[in-house]
Amino acid sequence: MDIRKVTSELSLKRKIDNGTGAQREAVISILADVEKRGDQALRAYTKKFDGALLEDFRVSEEEIKRAYEQIEDSIVNIITEAAENIRDYHERMKSQSWIVTKPDGTMLGQQVTPLDAVGVYVPGGTAAYPSSVLMNVIPAQVAGVGRIVMTSPPNEKGELPAGVLVAANELGVDEIYKVGGSQAVGALAYGTETIAPVDKIVGPGNIFVALAKREVFGLVDIDAIAGPSEIVILADESAHPDEVAADLLSQAEHDRLASSILVTHSEELAYRVQKEVEQQLKTLPRRDIALASIENHGAIYVTESLEESVTVVNKLAPEHLEVVTKDPYNLLGQIRHAGAIFLGRYSSEPVGDYFAGPNHVLPTNGTAAFSSPLSVESFVKKSSIISYSEKALIENASKIAAFARLEGLEAHARAVESRFKSKGEN
Repeated sequence: MDIRKVTSELSLKRKIDNGTGAQREAVISILADVEKRGDQALRAYTKKFDGALLEDFRVSEEEIKRAYEQIEDSIVNIITEAAENIRDYHERMKSQSWIVTKPDGTMLGQQVTPLDAVGVYVPGGTAAYPSSVLMNVIPAQVAGVGRIVMTSPPNEKGELPAGVLVAANELGVDEIYKVGGSQAVGALAYGTETIAPVDKIVGPGNIFVALAKREVFGLVDIDAIAGPSEIVILADESAHPDEVAADLLSQAEHDRLASSILVTHSEELAYRVQKEVEQQLKTLPRRDIALASIENHGAIYVTESLEESVTVVNKLAPEHLEVVTKDPYNLLGQIRHAGAIFLGRYSSEPVGDYFAGPNHVLPTNGTAAFSSPLSVESFVKKSSIISYSEKALIENASKIAAFARLEGLEAHARAVESRFKSKGEN
């Protein structure tokens, strides 16, 4: 893990992965086929890409029952407790509709309405992600979304991971389909004989899922296109090198493209963390992935002062930021750009991944400078309410008409003036 000086080129922004030409063409072709052939296309692609020949995509009650048989009760209890923490946190961010009445009788307001239907994509592959179920489903439920659909790619036996099914069932999600990839995105966007379309698609996935979500955006809403995971640790001489190294590696093991960065003004800490990372890598089960991540996208930046460290962090705008200093709370007001901020020694990043309550679906690729985590707000829409009084229109009609004519829109002006026709006119 290289130790570097801060430069003006420092950034977490990377070129957006738009896939290869062949990948984009494949996604467009699959989406068109799903729109045209529906379930027939889903069966063909599930056999081709997942090796499973399915007649019925929907997960049955029997499959849910078998999933519970594979998961220890203690793990079910942990999933349930994590869900309670996540729900409690998200309940606190609910927006309310409001109306204000002005002295002239005009009523203005905002109506908050949950989306009708949301599709949650849960990635498959070699790992199971019940945490993705919790983090995507719960804020939608808190928002009041009426229909929540979950899709995930099956294995060759046509099965979904037991942990994923248990997590979904604990949340009361009963519309679950064994479909993955860009074909699942197409089914959620266009609808098929089995899967009714939704209004928004959320959840992470591989490059084919990401490209498909971009293609259907506009027909439906989507969440952000997630990039590789990122962690930046802002630390001073009070930090424990072994703990800092462990937290850096917690993100490095995600993906060969993940970024793990330490920012500190303590050279001693920098060198000690560098050695700790080397030692801890030796015993990691996912060593090859973590090593590639650290070598290609990891770094330790040594600054001149704590103040400069904060400036660097704000420039990076990371997905995850840990502040491990003598007084982390004193720095909180100075941090402007980070998806999630973990304060203090005991706020290790995985606490937020699984259990604390805040959402782990966070902006990546430096986009924390202008975007926010997935939240209840992601699953509602807002309508402006205008009820103008006669008194208000009498007072303001000439101003509104003048504004319309300034823009060359005569019909706009006449629409307002039509309310004040001379007596005897129809």
